[in-house]
Amino acid sequence: MSVLRKLAVPLTVAGGVGVLLLLGGVLFNGTVSAMINQSHGRVGQPDLRTMRLVNEGRNVFRGDTFGDQAVWGGVLGLHKAIEGAKLGGVGPGVSPKTALALGLKVDSARIPAKVAAAIKAGKVNLDDPKVTLALLKLNAVVGVKGFFNRGGTLSSVGITCALCHSTVDDSFAPGIGRRLDGWPNQDLNVGAIVAAAPNLTPLEQSLGVDEATLKKVLLGWGPGFFNAELDLDGKAIGPDGTPHSAATRIPSAFGKDGQNLHTWEGGWGSVTYWNAFVANLEMHGMGNFLDARLDDKTKFPLAAAAGFGHTLPYVGEGVLPVPAKAQGPDLITEALRPLDFYEHWLPVPRPPANSFNHAAAARGKIVFDGVGRCSSCHMGSLGTAAGYNAVKPSQICIDSFQADRGPDGTYTIAPLQALFTRSKRGFYHDGRFKTLLAVVNHYNGCFNLGLSARQKSDLVQYLKSR
Repeated sequence: MSVLRKLAVPLTVAGGVGVLLLLGGVLFNGTVSAMINQSHGRVGQPDLRTMRLVNEGRNVFRGDTFGDQAVWGGVLGLHKAIEGAKLGGVGPGVSPKTALALGLKVDSARIPAKVAAAIKAGKVNLDDPKVTLALLKLNAVVGVKGFFNRGGTLSSVGITCALCHSTVDDSFAPGIGRRLDGWPNQDLNVGAIVAAAPNLTPLEQSLGVDEATLKKVLLGWGPGFFNAELDLDGKAIGPDGTPHSAATRIPSAFGKDGQNLHTWEGGWGSVTYWNAFVANLEMHGMGNFLDARLDDKTKFPLAAAAGFGHTLPYVGEGVLPVPAKAQGPDLITEALRPLDFYEHWLPVPRPPANSFNHAAAARGKIVFDGVGRCSSCHMGSLGTAAGYNAVKPSQICIDSFQADRGPDGTYTIAPLQALFTRSKRGFYHDGRFKTLLAVVNHYNGCFNLGLSARQKSDLVQYLKSR
């Protein structure tokens, strides 16, 4: 659902953590020349442009709401639920403990040393919504941006790309640590967060359901999942009769360089397309978005009725119908270039050395490239197919429910990169396979591979090593 997607949805670094820290501390703090002089002797024009785009894209990824606070705060009133009645909002409020339980993450680098010491000493009440507001003022809640009145009260709240596509390394405490941009937030309970908004009427009206039904759907997704097409086609229930199976796992945002499609369903478009789609129709930012395919009344009845394929900058994009005229400036389009650059720049994390059996992984690579036939689709370091990387559901022996929600009825060949960063909620778009061995067994049966137990085990170890 529009209101849901990049709160969710549709969309990180490990070996990249060190690189990010280096860039964060060196490139982005005004000492670019010193570092480049050491490695190259002098700064060239391309280097300066690269650093500028990385820096700008990083800022967009982490901090740009694209004006979506007009919806999350102004329309839905989510900031009131965060404050709680004692602070001028509604309900009990959202304490740090509640926020962490909902899967929100805290950037420890934004917490002053004295405050961090007080938290460690147990002198900060993590059950108090006031502390959450203090963290928002510090810009420490990953992917959530608070807007405050002169008196210090919360006036609105917006979200950024990092909400769904960043996590932390838990180096300070569970849910609190250094940022890992591009890693999927596998703990984020998008549905529960949206369901807490005081005014759900616009969502109820756009989907044609009552509040009880809407909340049942939202609360049925579970942590790490989001139903990205709900505001397009209204399909709230999946193959097993639950809202959970209609939702998909929040994807990673790293390692997209060299790949074509990257969403779960084939046919949507590149990273840049999906950034525009999400910023407008899921985050509900203010911008222009064009995709005449959404005029298809049969495939996308809700989107067609609301005119989402011809979006102008207005308050309520992806929720309310598109008005005849723009209501404000385009805050999205000019951010797409640096955002795309930053996401393509993010390196693929490397799995910890002790997380797999090295000897078995070496044998597994032989299976992967040979009798397992895996490399026929998952090619090289891309981990997906070169060219048009999508297949029909029948080719991989699964149902077509999610594929049919995309433009061409296919599934994108998921890249086999850094699986350790996105394996907590299972594998495949809907997490149906709980382990890598279950995935291997599925393909062993689908393709009649005849793999032995040893070959399957070795293949699993190789997948863990990628």
